[in-house]
Amino acid sequence: MEQTPVRLKKRILVLGSILFGLFVFMSVRLWYVQVVKGAHLQELAFEQHTRNRNITQTRGTIYGANGEVLAQSASVLTVGVVRAQIEDPVQVATVLSEKLELDYDTVYQRVTRRVAFERIATKVDPEVADEIRKLNLPGVKVDEDSDRYYPYEDLAAHVLGFVGRDNQGIIGLEVKYDDYLKGEAGQILMETDGKGIRREDEAEIRLEPTDGYNLVTSIDVTIQEYAQQSIAKIVEEKNANRGSLILMNPQNGEIYAMANYPTFDANEPFTINDPELEAMWHTMDAASKQTALNQMWRNFAINDTYEPGSTFKIFTAAMGLSENVVTPDTMFTCSGHTVVEGLTIKCWRSPNNHGTQTFTQGVQNSCNPVFMAVGENIGVSAFYQYMVDFGFMRKTNIDLPGEAVGIMHKEEKIGPVELATMSFGQSFQVTPMQMLTAASSVINGGYQITPHFGTHITDKDGNIVQTLEYEQGTQIISKEVSDELKIILESVVSEGSGNKSYIPGYRIGGKTATSQKLPRGSGKYIASFMAFAPAEDPVVVALIMIDEPEGVYYGGSIAAPAMQGVLSNVLPYLGIEPVYTQEELELVETQFVEVPDVVGLTIQQAKQALYELGIVIEVEGDGTTITTQFPQAGASINKTSKIILYTN
Repeated sequence: MEQTPVRLKKRILVLGSILFGLFVFMSVRLWYVQVVKGAHLQELAFEQHTRNRNITQTRGTIYGANGEVLAQSASVLTVGVVRAQIEDPVQVATVLSEKLELDYDTVYQRVTRRVAFERIATKVDPEVADEIRKLNLPGVKVDEDSDRYYPYEDLAAHVLGFVGRDNQGIIGLEVKYDDYLKGEAGQILMETDGKGIRREDEAEIRLEPTDGYNLVTSIDVTIQEYAQQSIAKIVEEKNANRGSLILMNPQNGEIYAMANYPTFDANEPFTINDPELEAMWHTMDAASKQTALNQMWRNFAINDTYEPGSTFKIFTAAMGLSENVVTPDTMFTCSGHTVVEGLTIKCWRSPNNHGTQTFTQGVQNSCNPVFMAVGENIGVSAFYQYMVDFGFMRKTNIDLPGEAVGIMHKEEKIGPVELATMSFGQSFQVTPMQMLTAASSVINGGYQITPHFGTHITDKDGNIVQTLEYEQGTQIISKEVSDELKIILESVVSEGSGNKSYIPGYRIGGKTATSQKLPRGSGKYIASFMAFAPAEDPVVVALIMIDEPEGVYYGGSIAAPAMQGVLSNVLPYLGIEPVYTQEELELVETQFVEVPDVVGLTIQQAKQALYELGIVIEVEGDGTTITTQFPQAGASINKTSKIILYTN
């Protein structure tokens, strides 16, 4: 009995300790919940008794170099439902399926889905959306949305790209500059009770969206149109597999135009443009369909590689002149072939030959033995380093996604045979964009450039937010060598294999190529031509490629004339006036054409009609439609005459 008070005292102490411990624990826990986790828990509580609906922001506009709208977002409407507020799911599903012309079962499934908010239809016509709004169906919401629109449809579609259903860029400039263009969505918040039903005594809270910035590009719509018309025409005439044409400023890397054919309508990117693919579409699984669509969208000017062939001789020439292993007057003898390590490598003219010729004539004749000799004298180490310097071992860093890089021999794998074939553009592969970028270095004084489309980022008022800068790279060859090459390459057009690109009054430099596709002996070729003008101070460099043309497939026969057509339009458009030699002047003065009637046409339509005839024009007035022309339609004029177009 004496021990009972002691035991009781111990029990009281233990109980007190437990209670004190619980008090301390609860105090710490309360402090943790209120202080440490308070803000987060308040946020969760707010989310639990609120319902959010997104307000789609307006995606930024993409502009051409002259202010044309190339991609723009328009305001449209979205219809959705808040499940907890719906009183009669059957009625809602019936009305929405009828108004939106959708399948009833599909709509009912969405209406009854156990989620806070479900979109039923996007990009709804405003009149239809207004009809639904006026019905005041509980739980049915009509909100703002945005739709992407490409006014020029297939113009530069591979370059611009398009957006997905979530208004996010998928390919092209749309994805490359997505962070600038996309903006930030807004929200409509409404407070609800425990059952998720809106509290009528609380107003909706609207958080305004932040619109995206705009992108200004170097794309010249007129030049892009010339390019697309030209490449489509030659591909269709030659029943070729595909074609590509790029025009760029070699001084700063701004790309005027990049045209691929076949192309697609950027407003309908999921429409199949290949009849064979469309016929088998229903038999394909989802993965195969996505692969097929990616192939359809691919921009082969930057995504695909090819053997450049004779256009690469430009670079072998640059190496040889820079290394002083050759001068423009160095003599060579072509016997129709060269034997390397016991292997006979033929000149394209074999079994005939070019005989004795200077280096300049060898370039004009595109003579393989001449370039094999130059390559041998340069040596593997120096040749390989120049390949690196010209950018053939890396991406150009063009502002488009998915760029490929060339396929090259490792330096230690380059023997005499590989060096010989590389010297005239075989046994390795590059992208068209790599070729054009490297060619710019050859003719701009020797400096590396970065090809690009983006020039500025602007806000909705047109104020420049950011100027996109592209620094001039290192100098690869000297200005003296660059000047020598421009003279030599001009002679290729005036006297050599590129003569079919000659335009009276303009000094044009260039190089043709006819590349045999792998495997050798397949009978498949790529005809190409690289050109620049004016030769003395180039403002445009261009590369045209025709993949697997039928019939005549030589670059000088089909690619050079196509380039002539492009440049005969582009050079006058850029304000480069023809300067005729006396011989050219006498020639064009004897060539007469009948003036077409362009009254009533737009300036662009009139320019196109007259440029195709080689006629120089001048526009008076600031309107868009031709009201008068002089000389008048039907008059006979020579090509040195000028037509004045008066606009309204």
